[in-house]
Amino acid sequence: MNNETLHFLALSLIPGLGTTRIHQLVGQMEGDPSLLFKRSRAELKRMTLGADITAWIAGGWALEAAERSAADAAKKGITIISVADPDYPQMLRSIFDPPVVMYCLGDVRVAQQASVAIVGSRRASVYGRQVTERLAKELAETGLTIVSGLARGIDCAAHLGALAAHGKTVAVLGCGVDIPYPRENRRVYDQISNQGCILSEFVCGTHPAPQNFPIRNRIISGLAYGTVISEASEFSGSLITARLTLEQNRQLWAVPGNITNPGSYGPNYLIKQGARIVLDKQDVLEELPVYALDLLQTSAEPSQASKPDLDPAEQAVFAALPVDAAIHIDTLLRKCSLSVTQLNDCLLRLQMKGLARQAPGRLYSRALE
Repeated sequence: MNNETLHFLALSLIPGLGTTRIHQLVGQMEGDPSLLFKRSRAELKRMTLGADITAWIAGGWALEAAERSAADAAKKGITIISVADPDYPQMLRSIFDPPVVMYCLGDVRVAQQASVAIVGSRRASVYGRQVTERLAKELAETGLTIVSGLARGIDCAAHLGALAAHGKTVAVLGCGVDIPYPRENRRVYDQISNQGCILSEFVCGTHPAPQNFPIRNRIISGLAYGTVISEASEFSGSLITARLTLEQNRQLWAVPGNITNPGSYGPNYLIKQGARIVLDKQDVLEELPVYALDLLQTSAEPSQASKPDLDPAEQAVFAALPVDAAIHIDTLLRKCSLSVTQLNDCLLRLQMKGLARQAPGRLYSRALE
């Protein structure tokens, strides 16, 4: 752990000193938290810090606590990164109040990759779990990292889908990363620590408390390009994540459900308010930034330009189809030098093979597998 991260950790451990205030104080120190610890008690008091906070900084208590916390984390194989660390996820750094420090169990680099969050009700229906697991699996197969909260129900299904695809997944906890919660998800917790990473802004040993989960929700949405609400009741905490997603200027998707099912109220309401409807993985992929799609093509589809099971005409049409946009059939006719009948036959076969997608207006695009 470098000196800068140690000082950020020390500030995060001071009782009564919140994330927003820490960012303000470090900003006054030109971004260097160690300068704050070089100020005298009188200077700290002039910064309108209370007597207790001043004592923690000037008395050296905060640094001592940080050293103990760092040693404890190291014994457990837990990595601590600060907002100034190169390994800190860039997407998370850009939100209004990014965590000052993050505790990580597993490979923290997974949290830096292109990702989508999937969250929902703890009391999930069979439909909700099945749809979530399938969607997460299909998205993970494209190279996306799946972010969720490891809660029972929809969150657990999202992680299981990513793990089934041998993909990457990130679990954000409302407790210390060294505490598997809930207990029934211990097996999934162990798999994620080996195949992805577990993150928390709460110090090791922190037990789950109701107030922690709304706080951690901003991290779930902040790590991802957008959030999918799979199933949520009227007063579900997932709707907090939906609100935070919009506040962070990220994309919001929702999976429609039976209007007689209380768990479908949340996503159906969000769709009514303008959230993007999700029927399959393509609905998510179409809303991702072009540069993110390029990364996914490189990592997950190295052989897309040539498909050995396609005939020459199908190869020509497939190569002409764009991934991040739609092309009109008249443009395809000019590009592929085929007759209308031949082109229609090729497009139909490509759609049946799951390689092409049609949009209204005779527009076509390549479907990511």
